Amino acid sequence: MDDNHLGDFLRARRAGLRPEAVGMASHGPRRVAGLRREEVAVLAGVNADYYARLEQGRERNPSPQVIDALSRALHLDTEDRVHLYRLAGATPNDRPSARATEQVSPALRQLMDGYPNTPAFVMNRTLDLLATNALADALYAPFDPADNLARMTFLDSAGRIFYTDWDRAARAAVANLREATGFDPDNPRLRALVRTLTEHNSDFNRLWNAHTVRGKTRDAKHFRHPDVGPLTLTYQAFDVRDAPGQQLVIYHAEPGSPSAQSLDLLGSIHATHRRPASRAHR
Repeated sequence: MDDNHLGDFLRARRAGLRPEAVGMASHGPRRVAGLRREEVAVLAGVNADYYARLEQGRERNPSPQVIDALSRALHLDTEDRVHLYRLAGATPNDRPSARATEQVSPALRQLMDGYPNTPAFVMNRTLDLLATNALADALYAPFDPADNLARMTFLDSAGRIFYTDWDRAARAAVANLREATGFDPDNPRLRALVRTLTEHNSDFNRLWNAHTVRGKTRDAKHFRHPDVGPLTLTYQAFDVRDAPGQQLVIYHAEPGSPSAQSLDLLGSIHATHRRPASRAHR
């Protein structure tokens, strides 16, 4: 059984590219569809014999630099590039792209607004709220501003009232930020946020030094909202595949529960005085 998956992938993508699509002149008859091996090697800046060995399966572990060069040469999109890394047994370096995902797509905003009865928002790895739907605005109304979940937890006076189990919420926020350092430790936004929280809150400093790492997946949260009282909500977090570093978070209450009734009431209250203009962070 042929298991040269890396070579098969490279050949298929090479065959799907015409010379004119990559700005190369085509000279003479072509025996194969798409680019020649030598042309891919030139575009990627690698030795032609080395590239031939990659396709033939005689070389199977290119460096990340070579993988990135081949990705550019073959015009691979994000998913294809990650797949190429996996085939080569390497880990993609996503640090550059991790800083270029602050804009939330219109399609994702529309999807969130399609959930009028549950809070939904998009955040990045540093816990900045990038976009919210109307009920998420209502949920986080006690904070001014509702901009970053870590800042809201540690530096906003509303945090210790809003989060019924503040200690648990604080540990989770810090563990999320610790995970973010693994993706992009030199991110200026992350460094500035950690510096501010460390300087102004001793609890954050203590938890930060514990080096606990955790990402958002699924959990229950307990809130106390000034308009409707206690709320117990479960959240589910989904990675946004076309925007690395973003997560869509959706809260929901147990159907028929007191929290579900309070969530409905919260939506009604805030619908009566919602600003007609777009929200500031949307």
